[in-house]
Amino acid sequence: MRVISGKFKSRPFHPPQNIPTRPTTDFAKTGLFNILTNNFEFTEVSFLDLFAGTGSLSYEFASRGCERIVSVERDNKCADFINKMKKEWNLPIDLLKMDVFRFINSCTEKFDLVFAGPPYALENIDELPELILTTKKLLKPDGWFILETSPKHLFNTHPNLVRLKIYGETHFHIFTAEPVPIKKPET
Repeated sequence: MRVISGKFKSRPFHPPQNIPTRPTTDFAKTGLFNILTNNFEFTEVSFLDLFAGTGSLSYEFASRGCERIVSVERDNKCADFINKMKKEWNLPIDLLKMDVFRFINSCTEKFDLVFAGPPYALENIDELPELILTTKKLLKPDGWFILETSPKHLFNTHPNLVRLKIYGETHFHIFTAEPVPIKKPET
């Protein structure tokens, strides 16, 4: 695996092979960051990485100059790897080793960008938009919530969905903090 852009561009990182993750592919990450680059100044955003896994997206944000990064991961091996990378690369990551739903329910901070890349088999993936956007309101007014799912999850009728980007089997659902006028989401 590698960082795709920024000050750590092309720098490889090697997570342990026995960790339970499904890292976002370079192809999908590149597409997502092309969208984000056109909409956000990374040095001015706060980023929340839910189900952080290997920490790949947190490293991408740090590489682009993001100073406020919170990564939430409950798996010991994944958390240990993120901590190792944080120290080796001197990254501004606050790692919380805990269950994502427990974190969401206790969080009082608002973020510019929230990314959730849960295991595709997670039974309550469909609850995440409501929890983040309505129940806990974790986004700042102009913020985005990005949910990575498999093709089986559909949010086309969600009032806050503004865009769906598809990269093979990876679907990025992009939601805004406030509902948008009735429209068809961009693809």
